[in-house]
Amino acid sequence: MADRDTFLKEFRGETLGTVSAQSSTDELFQNQTIRPILKLQNDLFLAVFINYVNKNKADFYSYTVEKKIQTIENSIQKDIKFRNSLKGMIIALFTVQEYDTYIQNSSSLNKRMMNLLVERLKSQVQLFEVESNLE
Repeated sequence: MADRDTFLKEFRGETLGTVSAQSSTDELFQNQTIRPILKLQNDLFLAVFINYVNKNKADFYSYTVEKKIQTIENSIQKDIKFRNSLKGMIIALFTVQEYDTYIQNSSSLNKRMMNLLVERLKSQVQLFEVESNLE
C-alpha cells in the first residue's frame, strides 16, 4: 500500500496553488491533492468531455462560446452519472490517507473538485471549436 501511495504522490507532482499556515484543511487538500490530479488528468478529462458531447449534445460544436461554457457547467453540475464518473477519475488517484481525509468532508471537497474541473474545462473551451481537434 505504501508503494502505491508513494508512486501516486511522485507521479502527480507538486502542490499547485498557495498553501500557508492560514490555509483551511479543505484548501490544503485542494492544492496538495485535487489540483495536481486535475492537471495530470487534463487530457483525459478533455477526451471524456468530447465523448460526452458527441453522444449527448450533437450540435455542441455549433454553439456560441457562451453556450458551450454553459453546457460545460450544466453537464457536470446536473448530469449525476457523468459527474460521478468524473469524480471517480479523480478519487482513483488518491492515496489511502487522502481518501480518509476526503471521506471526512466529501460534500465540501466534491464541490471543490467539480468547480475546479468546470473552470479547467471552461478555460480550454477553444479546444472544443472543432470536433477533430482532440480525436
